[in-house]
Amino acid sequence: MNKFFKSITSDYFEDILVRLAHHSAGIEGNTISLPATVSIIVNGTLPISSGATVREFYEIENHKQAFDHMINHLINEETLSTTIIKEIHADLTDRLQYDKGQFKKNENMILGAEFQTSSPSETPLFVSQLIDNLNYRLSISKDREAKLMAILDTHIQFERIHPFSDGNGRTGRMMMNYSLLQEGFPPLIIEKDTKAQYVEILATQDVDSFLTFAKSILDKETKRMIAFQNMEQEKIKEIEE
Repeated sequence: MNKFFKSITSDYFEDILVRLAHHSAGIEGNTISLPATVSIIVNGTLPISSGATVREFYEIENHKQAFDHMINHLINEETLSTTIIKEIHADLTDRLQYDKGQFKKNENMILGAEFQTSSPSETPLFVSQLIDNLNYRLSISKDREAKLMAILDTHIQFERIHPFSDGNGRTGRMMMNYSLLQEGFPPLIIEKDTKAQYVEILATQDVDSFLTFAKSILDKETKRMIAFQNMEQEKIKEIEE
């Protein structure tokens, strides 16, 4: 396990989960607020005043089991695989899709996209090749920027394959963070307010713009993580005193 991952505090893990669930679901149209997301993730309850649907509740709540399983795989130092990706999808779409964790059986498309996603027959091979290529690029990369580029490029290609009937965006973003955490990067939490820029990057396959976009977010996330570490150290001091 890398030093970065080992240094993450439990409070910061919970903070990551809450923000990831809120923004990743929000990008797909979920209307649940950040405070209500905290209530769902921490307490398992949805405020009556939220006005959210049952589906929206599950979309948020499912991030918890997906995130917990992801962290367990990372602790066990498991390399990203097709099996793990299917598990992430199954967790995120639990109680929402009859075909959770299964690759698509019918053609699908991305609204407004000018390209065709992979066919059902091509999907298993394309995903397998994509993950093999990612793991190879990560193994030979000499610097952090090359690793980051490989992870971001893989995310773009995954969304173009669109391997599941639904839930591809949430799965792809969780999968991207799996690789980032495994390689010692902070999580990349794409906020729903930046959806237009993010969607444009995916549509144009502009990895360079994605790199610039991601670096800015990761820099802020690093500072946030340090703040949580400092808070933890202060707690320890208080206990020792």
